[in-house]
Amino acid sequence: MPCVHVIGAGVAGLAAAVRAQEAGQRVCLHEAAPQAGGRCRSFLDRALDRVIDNGTHLLLSGNTRVRAYLETVGAAETLVGPSRARLDFVDLGSGARWRLAPTPGRLPWWILDPGRRVPGTRARDYLGAWRLLRARPEDTVAGVLDPGSALYRRLWAPLCVGVLNTPPETAAARLLAPVLIETFGRGEAACRPRLARDSLSATFVDPAVAWLRARGAEVCFGRRLVALEPGLLRFADGESLPLGPRDRVILAVPPGGAAALVPGLIVPEVFHPIVNVHFRLEAPPPGADDPEHRVPLGILGGLSEWLFVRRDVLSVTMSAALVTDALDPETLGPRVWAEVVKARPDLDPGLPPFRVIKERRATVAQTPDQTRRRPGVRGGPPAVFLAGDWTDTKLPATLEGAIRSGEAAAFAALHQGCT
Repeated sequence: MPCVHVIGAGVAGLAAAVRAQEAGQRVCLHEAAPQAGGRCRSFLDRALDRVIDNGTHLLLSGNTRVRAYLETVGAAETLVGPSRARLDFVDLGSGARWRLAPTPGRLPWWILDPGRRVPGTRARDYLGAWRLLRARPEDTVAGVLDPGSALYRRLWAPLCVGVLNTPPETAAARLLAPVLIETFGRGEAACRPRLARDSLSATFVDPAVAWLRARGAEVCFGRRLVALEPGLLRFADGESLPLGPRDRVILAVPPGGAAALVPGLIVPEVFHPIVNVHFRLEAPPPGADDPEHRVPLGILGGLSEWLFVRRDVLSVTMSAALVTDALDPETLGPRVWAEVVKARPDLDPGLPPFRVIKERRATVAQTPDQTRRRPGVRGGPPAVFLAGDWTDTKLPATLEGAIRSGEAAAFAALHQGCT
């Protein structure tokens, strides 16, 4: 029986393997690391004595392929959040607090209600978002929207940084537009925040690996592909696997790895970091286990950008963290905690144990120039297909984009065939 070889067990590779296995194909999943997940992984931090995520991911209920993927592997219930859409914000400089709360239904009646929209904004200010839909490939978010407006400072800019991991001055406007269409554009039911209940691995990774193995897929760790030759896969451990004429290969590896395996492949070459600081609290804050309270807090006016609480672990995420990345952990931890206490005055001001995690190549830089370098699913030889959030999904480099890329690669491999 022909085999689909998936190289890389990050979320894109897992999604590709799941869809190929679901279609009745024989699947072999090869991962260079000792575990699956890629950048979407969790681990036991011995200093905190807690399982923490490599990086915190905020999803919305409008992420349709995330939901379908989790339903397939039996992990849909591990993604939790409030029953109504809302995002809370605090400005550390002015002390202002507000809640963005879309109304039920697809029509955006909430922008007519000053209590539901961003303070200092008018209903007509939100119509400017339509300019994103007409953006040209070279347009940036700051070039399309109004950087001098309260709506830009208090919503569009932090949303852009959080979603695209790129400052709005250089971020590709065309990548932010589909996010707004698939969330705010589809109404309140598509805007509800969703977070992994226990850990990223427990939601996105472990159930998928177990699902694949239960259905006969071969899952191999510690197996790094070093050469992709005609009719042959060559691995770092010296093993070589012959490829039959009907076998397919899905490369779900970082862009540099794909370029090394496929000569002449053009890929993004600039990356932006994300920095996370995890604090272990003495006790969970009130309501920490209630999904209705699993709402991220957006922070303006400081280093911190998004604050998340999972039981007694409080996590702060800083995207496009070019400046923050240069700070040493012993300097960064106390500075971030001082901002946390201002944002959450209900917390004990004493500095708790913390862990700083810097992902220096968290995503590709999502600028117009780098976006043009994103290849399609058929960027390699005839029997080779590409997957990854860095490929041309028309979406930002997010979990939704990663899953869609894996599914697109699996579909192409199974239905377009090999020539």
